[in-house]
Amino acid sequence: MATPQAAGSYVLGSAASEHDRLVRQGKRLGPFTERLFRDAGLGPGQRVLDLGSGVGDVALLAARLVGPTGAVVGVDRDGAALAKARPRAAEAGMTHVRFLESDVSALTGEVPFDAVVGRFILMFLPDPVAILRQLVTHVRPGGVLVFQEASWPSFLPQVAHLPLWTACAALIMETLHRGGVRSDMGNVLFRGFQDAGLPVPTMRLDVPVDQGADTRRWLYDLVCTLQPRFAQLGLSAEAVGDVATLGERLERELDETSSYAAGVGLVGAWARKPG
Repeated sequence: MATPQAAGSYVLGSAASEHDRLVRQGKRLGPFTERLFRDAGLGPGQRVLDLGSGVGDVALLAARLVGPTGAVVGVDRDGAALAKARPRAAEAGMTHVRFLESDVSALTGEVPFDAVVGRFILMFLPDPVAILRQLVTHVRPGGVLVFQEASWPSFLPQVAHLPLWTACAALIMETLHRGGVRSDMGNVLFRGFQDAGLPVPTMRLDVPVDQGADTRRWLYDLVCTLQPRFAQLGLSAEAVGDVATLGERLERELDETSSYAAGVGLVGAWARKPG
């Protein structure tokens, strides 16, 4: 969940452990994001701008879709995250990917893109519609904007029978809220695309459910990332107990109830620039 905001205001921070969490998250969410991108028409030869690239997962996914005849530019203000993204791209042989430590407003001299994409980024921005309006100017007529954001209300029914999972979700949602982050982006995307001058977006909602290790641990990962923020934002973690044992207790709750693990809802939207 990288963001172009200043690192000090980004509620998830920029620690090495958070970058590791982003890599695990990218692995878990990759198939859902790829399906959204394919539905939106990303394909060989296209030029793609990835907003809020972080450690590079979405940019690398886009690079696989556009192939070596295409190009991907990843933009983020977190230089430490990009320092990990660049060698990941090199290791994957993605020579058609480059990363810029920049704000989107500073993108000058770039040829218009065929697509602008992002995952878990608009939710962190104080004025996502203003950013969408800026992004539209970087897309050629007929090009596409594609964003995938969080929908926590879609996740909650999946864990309503799991008291500890529910308590963790409530704590995370309140932390995000107090940190200025939107936890339900469906209507924001639906209205925001239109307010930015785009057509009514095509939308989809996915809620990952499975028994994979990455899905079983993602909630614990996020609590650990946000733990330093609890006291800063006037929150108590008493409802979830000792974080040192939280991972084991979350796993045990799944096992004792014979439950699958669920991930946060993924609401995706895409629309083409008129022209």
